[in-house]
Amino acid sequence: MEYRYEDAARSRGFSLICGIDEAGRGPLAGPVYAAAVILPPGCDLPGLNDSKKLSEKKREALFPLIKEEAVAWAVASASVEEIDSLNILNATFLAMRRAQEALPTAADYALIDGNRLPPLSISAETIIGGDGISPSIAAASILAKVSRDHYMETLDRMYPEYQFLKHKGYGTALHRELILRYGPSPVHRRTFLGKILNGKK
Repeated sequence: MEYRYEDAARSRGFSLICGIDEAGRGPLAGPVYAAAVILPPGCDLPGLNDSKKLSEKKREALFPLIKEEAVAWAVASASVEEIDSLNILNATFLAMRRAQEALPTAADYALIDGNRLPPLSISAETIIGGDGISPSIAAASILAKVSRDHYMETLDRMYPEYQFLKHKGYGTALHRELILRYGPSPVHRRTFLGKILNGKK
């Protein structure tokens, strides 16, 4: 994976370029997470890729390596309550902005996965499929995904009847069945459950 977008930003005078990506936009439960990562120029992390293309074992192996190699990194989230009140797009943007602003070394430019630009306090550009072609965004995708998965493990212990460890909150057949059986928990996104709960009637 080449630093094409990072190098292009540096050629325009920026020096601390962060990649930003999210995890958990689609699930029926749990927060949406985002991460921001500034990698040093030319940083080589073997196997770095879009988190969705990596096994859980590989993501877990890269998770501490990214933190060690990064100039700076930060992970943030938006809560279920914020998702339900703001909608998932705006809650995702909120998590992204929180991650960018939480960087211990401030970035001066951001590369964002996707085609919608969140309202950040620094200059930025969007890259469709960025988590597969920008090392900075790929690193952010892994930090966001693994951090969210770890949090869903905590929710699994708090609400064992929903078996969050198995589906991480996504709308699998098992998860939908458990929602109908037990009703929504405090960590379910109410605005995501309309069709499931209406189908019960």
